[in-house]
Amino acid sequence: MTDSEKKSTAALRSAWDDMIAALQSARDAIDQPDLMPPPLNERNLAEGYRYLMGFLHYGIERAFHEDPDRPHFRNALSIINRSTIDNADAIYFYAPIDGRQTYRLRGRVADCRHWRGEPAVSGAAKAPFYMIFEAMNGVMAGDSGSLAELAPGVKTQTGRLDSSGLAVAQDGSFEVLLAPERPAGYEGNFISTLKVVSRPHPFDPEMPSERYANVISGRQLFADWEFEEPVHFELDRVGAEGTAGPAYDLESAARELRLCGELVRNQMHYWNAFWTDLFGTYGERPGTLKEFAFPRNGFNKVNAASGATGGGQSTNIYCGGVFELEPDEALVIENRIKVPPQYIGFQVGNLWGESIEYANALGSLNGHQMVADDDGVFRIVVAHRDPGVPNWVDTTGHREGFLTARWAYSEQPAQADWPEISARKVSFDEIRAVLPAATAQVSPEERRRQVFVRQRHVRKRYRVF
Repeated sequence: MTDSEKKSTAALRSAWDDMIAALQSARDAIDQPDLMPPPLNERNLAEGYRYLMGFLHYGIERAFHEDPDRPHFRNALSIINRSTIDNADAIYFYAPIDGRQTYRLRGRVADCRHWRGEPAVSGAAKAPFYMIFEAMNGVMAGDSGSLAELAPGVKTQTGRLDSSGLAVAQDGSFEVLLAPERPAGYEGNFISTLKVVSRPHPFDPEMPSERYANVISGRQLFADWEFEEPVHFELDRVGAEGTAGPAYDLESAARELRLCGELVRNQMHYWNAFWTDLFGTYGERPGTLKEFAFPRNGFNKVNAASGATGGGQSTNIYCGGVFELEPDEALVIENRIKVPPQYIGFQVGNLWGESIEYANALGSLNGHQMVADDDGVFRIVVAHRDPGVPNWVDTTGHREGFLTARWAYSEQPAQADWPEISARKVSFDEIRAVLPAATAQVSPEERRRQVFVRQRHVRKRYRVF
């Protein structure tokens, strides 16, 4: 082995060792009390290792396969890497960009008349219920490993466009231009990748006021899981079409090995602190946001997406809590809508923030899947076993877990018109007594049909060929 080969081998071994050390630190977040994991019961521990491996999948894609000159959209979250109380109705997508450059985003959707406020086509292929693109400058949530990233000014949204404003051609095709400025005379779909801010960066006051987006991300939200079709996008940097990047080298490999470990460690540490410190999942702590803390068998204050509470989809209004139910107990939730939103969602998650099974079980419901009572209220039952009512959400046996409600508004209503949600714990045998007398009975066969529709949709949503 030559001296150069020895030096290269040593450099890459050092980077590998650093990655492994970071992964070991990530693993410590599963069971070391100072890193604030969920309670150490057998199921939480088992799911903790699965959760960790989901972030490893995420870290490999992020560290080794990002190229702003030749970007590809990827799933930020999916059935194999769940976290952050991921929305069971959503495809989370993202791609790295250089906001100083210009990009063209193209796609084609099935029937999308519901995006224009018309009744959705029935019994036929159609576009996702709602879709949004958001361009942002700053780290993706959790990448820094520190709750300090939530400080105002650390992240900046430079532009957004949702399905209510997306111009689509007769054949379902659309194109979106991403650039620092809208070209003169251009009237098509546009997302700005530049925002000039008035306040200095909280941790880097010398940073220029121009914030250029480094990522384009978004959601496709599905309501009718039987007929809504996922959209596949293409994204090209204008001027880079048909080009290849430089040959892979030692410096790139070493940097990306270390980055992979750092991303996994930081994500594991960040989200434990997020749930435990910020939202007081296991009791109030010095850093807990008191009005937004997660109560047991109830909900915190309804709040709009913001950096202070972790961001999220910028058109969303959120609410959350923690269920704590013994085998013979259930939670009856009342979701009252004042101004109809584009999207209504409700789901449960484990205490790692993984969405509870939504393909093979009813871990979530949305406004299309739920049945409203005659008074317009959506009454949802969270229980460990099937009570035979339409709006059942299955804990899959978790004694404790997150409750999450979402409502999406392209134009946010006045706060007085925001939805209201409440919860009441009852015994399993009391469920029927506290629901309206007209509540339907769902048979085991009907329930299996519901689950089968979900299974087919999730397979289609995340197909790889």
